Amino acid sequence: MIVVPFLICFPFAVAAVLMFAKGVKAQGRLAYIGAAFIAAAVVALGYGRIIGGFEPIRLYYDTKIADHVIFAAEIVIMLIVTYLCFKYEKKWVCLLSVIPTAVIGITEFTFTGPEINHIYIDRLSMLMCLIIGIIGGLIIVYAVGYMSGYHMHHKEVKNRSNYFIALLFLFMGAMFGFVLSSNLIWLFFFWECTSVCSFLLIGYTRTQEAVENSFRALWMNLLGGLVLSLGIAYFAFHANTLSLDDFIKAGAEGNPYAILPIAAMAFAALTKSAQLPFSTWLLGAMVAPTPSSALLHSATMVKAGVYVLFRLAPAMSGTTTGDMIALIGGFTFLVTSIMAIAQSDGKRVLALSTVSNLGLMVACAGIGTPETIWAGVFLMIFHAVSKSLLFLDVGATENTLHSRDIEDMHGMLYFLPRLTVFMFIGIAGMFLAPFGMLISKWAALRAAVDGNNIALLLFIVFGSATTSFYWSKWMGKLISHPHAEHSHIKDITRLSETVPMWIQAVLMVVLCVAFPFLSRVFVDPLLREMFGTGGQVLSQGLLYMLVVVICFVFAVPPITYYFSSKIHSNIKLAYMGGINTGDNTSFVDSFGDEKRLWLSNYYFAGRVGIRKIMVPCQLFATAVIIIMFCIILGVTL
Repeated sequence: MIVVPFLICFPFAVAAVLMFAKGVKAQGRLAYIGAAFIAAAVVALGYGRIIGGFEPIRLYYDTKIADHVIFAAEIVIMLIVTYLCFKYEKKWVCLLSVIPTAVIGITEFTFTGPEINHIYIDRLSMLMCLIIGIIGGLIIVYAVGYMSGYHMHHKEVKNRSNYFIALLFLFMGAMFGFVLSSNLIWLFFFWECTSVCSFLLIGYTRTQEAVENSFRALWMNLLGGLVLSLGIAYFAFHANTLSLDDFIKAGAEGNPYAILPIAAMAFAALTKSAQLPFSTWLLGAMVAPTPSSALLHSATMVKAGVYVLFRLAPAMSGTTTGDMIALIGGFTFLVTSIMAIAQSDGKRVLALSTVSNLGLMVACAGIGTPETIWAGVFLMIFHAVSKSLLFLDVGATENTLHSRDIEDMHGMLYFLPRLTVFMFIGIAGMFLAPFGMLISKWAALRAAVDGNNIALLLFIVFGSATTSFYWSKWMGKLISHPHAEHSHIKDITRLSETVPMWIQAVLMVVLCVAFPFLSRVFVDPLLREMFGTGGQVLSQGLLYMLVVVICFVFAVPPITYYFSSKIHSNIKLAYMGGINTGDNTSFVDSFGDEKRLWLSNYYFAGRVGIRKIMVPCQLFATAVIIIMFCIILGVTL
C-alpha cells in the first residue's frame, strides 16, 4: 500500500521544492504536475478499495522511526509558532502550542501500551481523501492563474506566490495524514499542522488586518488542540492505548474513562469547524486570497472537525456530549444563516453560509443516528463541491469587476455569462429544490421528526428558510437587467482558472444525477461500517424521481446562456414613477428632472448584522459548552 505514504509525503516534498523554485512558469508546471499526481493517487487508492470490496484495512504497526520524526516535526512547529508569536507581540498564544506539545511528548515517551496500527482506511476516510485530492487539487490548479492576476491588482502585496502554493500543498499533505491516522498521537500532529498552515495562509498579505485575523484563527484552533491533547493523555493513561478505534469503541460502550476524552475531542472539533463561539476565525479568513478561502471553507480545514465528529457519532449518540454538540450545531446553523442576510460582500456570505451548513453537519453528528449521518455525509459531499465552485467563481469575478460586492453583480448574466452560469450552478446546489444539499436537509429534517428532536426540527426549518432568503437575493441580482454601463467589462479569467470551475460544475451535475447510486453503493455501506446497520432516510424511488427533476432544472443554465445575447431585443420599458428615458436606467420626474434608477437589495444590517447579534450568540454557545463540561466532570469525578 505505497499509495498511503505517497499521499502524505508527496505534497510535503512538492511544497519543499516550490519554496526554492525560480520563475513563474516553473512554479506553475510544478503545481500542475503535483496536483495531477495527487489526484491520480487518490483515484488509484479508491480503485484499489473498490477491487478489495471496500473492506477496512489497517496498516503500519511498527513505526518507531516515523514516531520520532513526527515528534521532532511537532517541536519544529512549536518553535515556529513561538517565534512568530514573539515577532508579532502575541506572546501568550505560544503557550497554546508549548503546553500541548509537552503533554503529547510526555504521553508518547511514557506510554507502555501495545503496538497498534497507525493507518486506517475505510469508506469515511476514503471519502475525505477524494474530497481533499480532487477538490483540493483543482483549487491548486486555479491558484496558479489566480495569483498572477491577484498581484496585478494588489501591487502593495509582495509577490510570494511560490510560498502561497507551497502552503496549499503542505495543507493537503497534513489533511491526508489527519484523515488516515488511527493513532491519536499522529492524529494530533496532523491536526496541529492544519492549524499552522491555515494561520500562515490567512496572514499571507502581512497587513495589520491579516495578521490580527490569522492570530485569531491560530489561538482558537490551538485552544482546540490543547484540549484535544489533554483528552488524549487522559485516555492513554486510563485505557493504556492510543488507538482511535479503541477510543471510539470505549465511548460507544459508555466506559467512564472515555466520557471526558470524547467531550475533549468534540470540543476541539467545534473549534476546527468554526462553530459558535469560534466562528469569527473563519470569517476573518476572508482577508486571504481566494484559493486559501476555498481550501479552508470547502474542501479541507473545516471538514476536519466534521470528520472527527462523524467518527465520534456512535460514541456521542444519546449522551450529554452528543446533545450539547447537536444543540450548538443547530443553533449555529440558524443564527449564522440570519447573519448572512445582512451581508453584501460575496465572500462573507459564502463564509457565513459555510459556518451555517457546517452547523447542520455538526448537529447531525451530535444526534449520532444512522439516519442523521446519512444526511450529514451527503451534506459534506455536496457542500464541498458547491462551495469550492462558488469561492473560485467569486474570486474570478472579483479579478474582473474589481469588486466582490453582490450589488456590483447586478445583471452579471448579460456581461459575464460564463461566470454567471458557474455561479448559478453553485448557488442552485446550495439551496434549490431538488439539489443535493436540499435533499440532505430534508433527510435531516425527517430524522429530527422521527427522533422527536423539537429543537433541531425548529433550527432546520427556520435556518433553511433564512438560507433561501439570502441565496434568492443573490441569484436575483445576477439575472436582473443591468442598470450600469458594462460594455467596458471583459472576462479576463485565465484558462487555468476556468478549467477547474468547469470540472466542478460538471461534477456537481454528475453528483446530483448519481445521488441514488451513491446512496446505495457507498453511503449505506458506510453506515453499516459505523453502526452495523443502514440508515437511508429517503427511498430509492423518491431519489430517482428527484433526479429526473434535477435534469430538467440543469437544462435552464445552458438555455439561458444561449439566449442571453438575444434578451436585450425583448426588454420592455418599466414604469419608474415617471417618464422612462428609454434605457430602463433613469426617468423624468414630475418636475422635469432626470433621475437615476438604482435597484438594490436591503440587508437588515442594523438588525441582524454580525456586530448586532454575534456576541450574544457566542455567549449562549459558550454557556452550553461550560454546562456540558460541568455535567461531564460531575459524572466522571
